[in-house]
Amino acid sequence: MKVSIFSTCLVDLMTPNVGIAMVEVLERLGCEIDHPASQVCCGQPAYNSGYLEDSRLAMKNMMLAFEHSDYVVGPSGSCIAMFHEYPKIFKGDPNWELKAIALKEKAYEFTQFIVRVLGVTDVGASLEGTATYHRSCHMTRLLGERETPFQLLEQVQGLQLEPLKNSDNCCGFGGTFSVKMPEISGQMVDEKCGCVVDTGADILISADMGCLLNIGGRLSRKGEPVKIMHIAEVLNQQNTAAKGGSPT
Repeated sequence: MKVSIFSTCLVDLMTPNVGIAMVEVLERLGCEIDHPASQVCCGQPAYNSGYLEDSRLAMKNMMLAFEHSDYVVGPSGSCIAMFHEYPKIFKGDPNWELKAIALKEKAYEFTQFIVRVLGVTDVGASLEGTATYHRSCHMTRLLGERETPFQLLEQVQGLQLEPLKNSDNCCGFGGTFSVKMPEISGQMVDEKCGCVVDTGADILISADMGCLLNIGGRLSRKGEPVKIMHIAEVLNQQNTAAKGGSPT
């Protein structure tokens, strides 16, 4: 099965180890991987900030970058959810609406692709530790995916998963929200950090690096020794203790 990787801005620029983990897991599952070099940002930051015309340029570039891909898989429910918004944005456009629909129909978040397309829930991962999982807002509310991360984590040998109180609450990142409303954002991430610490978990897992960098940074400043790991890193662990995760 041929899969094109949508690496996303944060993974590309700040946490390339997440992209590497995602590729290695998919290759072990029999996927043939490529990475179209012309891809850039999905346009979400500009779009959410009200710069519609500027964001449309980025969106058109992405539709062309993945035009000939069979499947498009990304390590962020937020960015993939943005792809799913394209048909609404380009509705009625004779040149772009069909391309927008085509991209939406073949674009999947990493865990969603493994479970819902490949039909796999056990990737053979093994990780000793106690972890909790943070649901990202866009993956949960916009992409509508609540189940696949847990279906995969439940099969990781040695991993004890603790429920996270108020798991549906936003961590306060929200992209430009954390910049425009830092006081509110700070209170939100403080609440999230408290819930994480209360679980007693050694590891915080999520499927979106924006959330993990926000929560992980706050935990670090509070002196809390909780390791952050993208779910791709967790699923890439095989018969070893946790290593190579993103720094807290």
